[in-house]
Formats: sequence, C-alpha cells, structure tokens
Amino acid sequence: MSGNKFSVTTQQDNDKVVVHLHGDLDLAAAKEFRALMGPIVEDAAIDLELDLERLTYIDSTGIGILISILKMRHEQQASFGIANVPPHVQKLFDMTGISKFLTPNV
Repeated sequence: MSGNKFSVTTQQDNDKVVVHLHGDLDLAAAKEFRALMGPIVEDAAIDLELDLERLTYIDSTGIGILISILKMRHEQQASFGIANVPPHVQKLFDMTGISKFLTPNV
C-alpha cells in the first residue's frame, strides 16, 4: 500500500460518464467509492468507463467492488469498460483472473 488518499473525479459527456480513480482503492476508501458509484452504476442508459491511470493501489476490497460493478452492468446489459490500467494493477487483474471480464476501452 502506498498511502495515497483516494479520490474520484467524474466527467460526463452526453450519455457517457468517465470516472477517474486517483490514489489507493482499498478497504478505507470502499464505502466512499460504493456511495459515489451507486447512482451511476444503476443508470443503465449511461455508458460507464473507469479510468485507472492514476490508481496507485488496489486491494481485494477494491477488486471486489469492480467485480460488483461488472456484474450489475452485465445484468443490465449496460456498457462498462476500463481505460489506462497501470501495469501493477493489470498484473493483479491477471493474477486474479478478472482481466478477461474487464473490457479495455481504447
């Protein structure tokens, strides 16, 4: 863990929302992140993208939240993708086997 405070910025363009994650997505940040993402994830009309470029750390709690978002969006048949995954995060996604379910947006 790097100790970088977690924060989120959102950018909306018509029906697309890009959520930029900054810092450490861990147990300490989980409640805040879930609360912020709830309304966005539930709106199936929105194309949702998570930009992980500035994500410095993610633990199992953070990965669990991403899996929950993925499942909900899949059930809704709603758009969900990720972008700019740092190598250290990609390595965790590969090790846990979730890489194949997370569609990179190019």
